[in-house]
Amino acid sequence: MLNMKTLIIHGPSSQRQRKRDFVQQPIAILDSGVGGLTVAKEVMRQLPQEKIVYFGDTARAPYGPRAAEEVVLFTEQIVRYLVQFEPKMIVIACNTATALALDRIRSQVSVPVVGVIAPGARAAVRMTRNGFVGVIGTENTIRSGAYRKELHSISPHIRVASLPCPLFVPLVEKGLFRTEEAKRIVAQSLAPLLNYPIDCLILGCTHYPFLADFISEIVGPQVALISSADETAREIGAILRHDGQQTRAGECPVHQFFCSGDPALFQRIALQWLGEQIHVAPVVWQVSRSCLVTDAR
Repeated sequence: MLNMKTLIIHGPSSQRQRKRDFVQQPIAILDSGVGGLTVAKEVMRQLPQEKIVYFGDTARAPYGPRAAEEVVLFTEQIVRYLVQFEPKMIVIACNTATALALDRIRSQVSVPVVGVIAPGARAAVRMTRNGFVGVIGTENTIRSGAYRKELHSISPHIRVASLPCPLFVPLVEKGLFRTEEAKRIVAQSLAPLLNYPIDCLILGCTHYPFLADFISEIVGPQVALISSADETAREIGAILRHDGQQTRAGECPVHQFFCSGDPALFQRIALQWLGEQIHVAPVVWQVSRSCLVTDAR
C-alpha cells in the first residue's frame, strides 16, 4: 500500500473566491517525482488563472530503470486517483510515462491527455540550424526511441544523437541539483555526447531542467537547450482555448500538490523551483495529517 501525503498551496483570495474555485475544474499534472514541477511552473506562469492538481510519485521514483509494465501500472494508478478531482485535462509530465503509457491513458479517459515528448520534438525541429539534435533522458525513454520517432515524423532528415543519463533523476529527487557532486556527474554523463555536432539538446526528462545550468556549461553556448515544459504549457493553453475550457481571467485558483514520499523534501524542492511564481502570488503551505491510500505493488 502507498501513502499519499498532501500539500495544499492556497493563493490569496477572498472567501467568495474560494467558493468559486471549489467548483473550478483543474488541470491534473502527474510525474514520477518532482520533475513535473517544471511543467507546473510554466502552466502557473502562462495560465495563472488555471487550477493545478499535481501528483508526484516520489516514493517510487525514478521510473527510468523500471520495467515498462510497471511504469504503465503506476501511471494508471495515479490517473485513477486524479480522476476524483474531475480534471478537464490530464498532463503526463514525465517523459518515461509519456513514452510508455500515453496511448493507454488516452484510451481510458474522456478528457484530453497531453504528454511532453511531442511538444519538445516540435520545438527542436523549429530551433535546429544544422539538423543535428541531441536527446538525453532516462533509460526507458531513450530505449523506447520515442523522441527519435517523433522527430522523424516531423522531419525525416533530422539526425539524432541519444544518450541515457540515469544518474540525473536521483540527484534532483534528493534535492542535490545545485551541488558540486551534481556538476561532476553531469560532466561525466554528457562526455559521450560531445563527440556529435548537435546544435540543440532536448532535455528529455522533466527533472533535467533542474540541472540546466550545469548541462549548458558542459555542452557549450552554441547548443540550445530545449525543455518540453514551456512547449507543453503552450499546448495546454491552445487545447483549452480550442475546447472553450479556459478559466476566465481574474480567477484565483487554489493549487493542490500531492506526493507519495517524504512531504518535507518535496515541499523544500517545490519551494526552490516555484519560487518566482510564489513571489508573484504568495502562498501558504499546509501538510495534511491524513493519508490517502491506493493499491500499489
